Amino acid sequence: MKLTFLGTGTSTGVPSIGCDCETCLSTDSRDKRLRVSILIEHAGKTILVDTSSDFRQQALRAGIKYLDAVLITHCHVDHVFGLDDIRPLNFRYGAMGVYANEIAWKDLRRIFQYIFVPTHFGGGLPQLIPHIVEPNAPFCIGEDLTITPLEVIHGKLPVIAYRFNDFAYCTDLKTIPPESLERLLNLDVLVLDCVRLKPHSTHLCLEEALAYIEVLKPKRAFLTHLNHDILHERDSRLLPENVQFAYDELVVEGK
Repeated sequence: MKLTFLGTGTSTGVPSIGCDCETCLSTDSRDKRLRVSILIEHAGKTILVDTSSDFRQQALRAGIKYLDAVLITHCHVDHVFGLDDIRPLNFRYGAMGVYANEIAWKDLRRIFQYIFVPTHFGGGLPQLIPHIVEPNAPFCIGEDLTITPLEVIHGKLPVIAYRFNDFAYCTDLKTIPPESLERLLNLDVLVLDCVRLKPHSTHLCLEEALAYIEVLKPKRAFLTHLNHDILHERDSRLLPENVQFAYDELVVEGK
């Protein structure tokens, strides 16, 4: 299993427009954060999680040439507004499977109405094959990649976290329900939301993220969806040995 962090920033990205804080002025490449998204590669399959607002830039930087599927965690701007940029892959390979829960599909059909209720015909529209995911209902892409959708709560919004064999990706959440918590045990790699150091109303802060990691005890944990309060080198000293702040283009490999 290979996981590539395409983006690790919060909804505004880092640096934030008009900000002159220490992180936004940092010359450390680990403090330059596009909007959150990951790429999973395993057994010949390539899966994108979230078409972030920066997807075109991320895809060019990572050299993405083909995707087997796109998984959506939830329908917030920073996670889905790059959906139109899958078109060049459609031009070459045809329609692509896109997976999301029913709540997200309702909003995707509203926001991207031109895709689902086209007023013209031609090659200029994204070509999607919609799939509805249900919490705790695993599905496979290929023979060796089992994907389990898990429900987490982002304020009041149900969001889908995804477990890929013994890797898991849980972004944009404040709480993890007990049933999902149980299904996140025995992980090699856990990627977890951590928007900032101090508490936030709809996201995990550092203390809350570390508390969940202590309960779940993954072998390795990576914190993502970071805003500009977090300065990578300085704040890494706050983390346990098996936990680190993710950064753009970081690659994590496992069995």
